[in-house]
Amino acid sequence: MSNTQHGIYIGTDSGATTSKTGGVWSDGSIISTKLRQSSTNSQAGTAAVIKGWVDGVVGFLTDNKLNWDQVHGVGLAIPGPYESYGVLGRAANLPKSFEGWNFQAEYAAALAIAAGRPVPLVVGNDGNYGGVGEASRVRGNSRATVLMLAPGSGLGVAYVDANGLPLDGDTLNGMEGGHMPAALHLLGNIKPLKCGCGRDWGCIEAYTTISGLPQLLEEFLPKHPTHPLATSPAPIKEKVLSLRTLAQKDDPLAVEIFNFQAKALGLHVASLLIAVDAEYVVIGGGLIDPEATTPEFRERYLRIIRESALPYLWPQQRETVKVVPATLGELSQAIGAALVALYTGQSPGLSDKKRSAIALDRGLSG
Repeated sequence: MSNTQHGIYIGTDSGATTSKTGGVWSDGSIISTKLRQSSTNSQAGTAAVIKGWVDGVVGFLTDNKLNWDQVHGVGLAIPGPYESYGVLGRAANLPKSFEGWNFQAEYAAALAIAAGRPVPLVVGNDGNYGGVGEASRVRGNSRATVLMLAPGSGLGVAYVDANGLPLDGDTLNGMEGGHMPAALHLLGNIKPLKCGCGRDWGCIEAYTTISGLPQLLEEFLPKHPTHPLATSPAPIKEKVLSLRTLAQKDDPLAVEIFNFQAKALGLHVASLLIAVDAEYVVIGGGLIDPEATTPEFRERYLRIIRESALPYLWPQQRETVKVVPATLGELSQAIGAALVALYTGQSPGLSDKKRSAIALDRGLSG
């Protein structure tokens, strides 16, 4: 039987500004690696966002000569925080009016209209779903567990279990590892940096991502007083965005900053592995994107992560853990959402209705 005769599962990845759509066949293989994206259009309100998501699915089906009859389920990856399953909390990068929005119910209703029938829908944290997508690539047919860290504007962290599903936690805030404290005493006693979440204990996100670069640049520049950035009148955002390009040219300041970020991330990997004991650690984000960094930069970045983590692991872990680069890039969250829809469909006990009931029973409703 050909793939086109099988059911398909669609994944919607909704960022604050851009939404992406992907899909998998019923055997878990990816339908297309061509990235389909469109504006989330959040400034126009929730109805416009829902329309954009549905339009993304319609466009994906058209692009791949598929139809609604083949769609067995849809997954939605969307940043939190959540008030309850499928209900958005106060997100810093979305309009305040989105707080309390039951996006799960509205998207399910819109999908039902478009398909002419109810379509099973699962929703979850975009970082967690990105981990599911990457885990499916590295684990193959094994039941190995996977830890993923994806430093970008923030630090996405996910743990994927032996069933291929992410750890969401009892309040749907599981694996928010970017807001755990950094091991500051092992990082040259650097001061606790500010984090957008408001915590004052030195969130690891501030030491490993773009959001922390302005503060790191301020910390490291005094050691390089003759560096052009020390006297540049350019805005701080322009300065920090130049660092990645400078690092490709072996600029001492930029290399030192990214080496520091790699060490901080490696120490955090060790902390997380002590807790979850995963076989694979997948590193995502723009710094390991082949289109954005050189092979030499990526090799050094991953090597420092490994070398920084290894001394703090158990002896058995040092022999088995594998630190590898992510391979799906911007597709990871859409593919992960589609895979969660597939895996959940194969396990009826994990249906969105059941998970909603669990959330309500725990008193999480808004």
